[in-house]
Amino acid sequence: MASLAEIWRHPVKALSRERLDSVRLTPGACLPLDRHWAVTHGKSRFAGDWAQKANFLRGVTSPALMAVTAETDGETLTLHHPDLPDLAIRPDAGDDWPRLSDWLEPLWPADLPRPSGIVSAGRAMTDVPEPWVSLNSLATHAAVADRLALPDLSIHRWRGNLWIEGLEPWAEFDWVGRRVRIGDTVLHVRERITRCKATMANPVTGIRDAETLDALHSFGHQDFGVYAVVLSGGEIAPGAQVEVGP
Repeated sequence: MASLAEIWRHPVKALSRERLDSVRLTPGACLPLDRHWAVTHGKSRFAGDWAQKANFLRGVTSPALMAVTAETDGETLTLHHPDLPDLAIRPDAGDDWPRLSDWLEPLWPADLPRPSGIVSAGRAMTDVPEPWVSLNSLATHAAVADRLALPDLSIHRWRGNLWIEGLEPWAEFDWVGRRVRIGDTVLHVRERITRCKATMANPVTGIRDAETLDALHSFGHQDFGVYAVVLSGGEIAPGAQVEVGP
């Protein structure tokens, strides 16, 4: 029987991750405070709403960002990195930007446009404009880890929201177009998630050390996980039963 194993959000797009003990899903919305903030750079064109990922700092450009973890209450954000001191800021207070800019400096390549600000849009700035949640399978992750002969491969390379255990590898791809019940919530699965080089970076060290895309290609695609929209909301927590319907 499949069940929800872990819940993760990423308060700042492309950097930071935070484990949750529970979460309340809302119809037509992303995970609360997931990708709530993003960091712009010197060539960004951000107009206050959702924008394409090229407008923000990204792990595919700087693998070191993948090692950032965080905690937030929606007002204060505390960032951690193995090579830097912890940083606590209030992202929506403009006077904290210089401190964050200095903190990011060693994590961002010197030959690229400099980080220019931390912004929010009132909604999640995920890689797609739709307000979706990502569903991911621990069994599929294990299949990729086995193909790479890396048993300790971290699930955080995929930066997923809801992690499910008790499935056959790749079973989630058959969910596209179907409804999935997690506890008292219902989601409709929309499409598979195509992955990029950001997944090659070790989320502990921030160094590229695994050919994740080659592993995916060996299965005949470049996808991992699926996107879903919340149809019926409610509180969910690890251990909740997962059922697939029509």
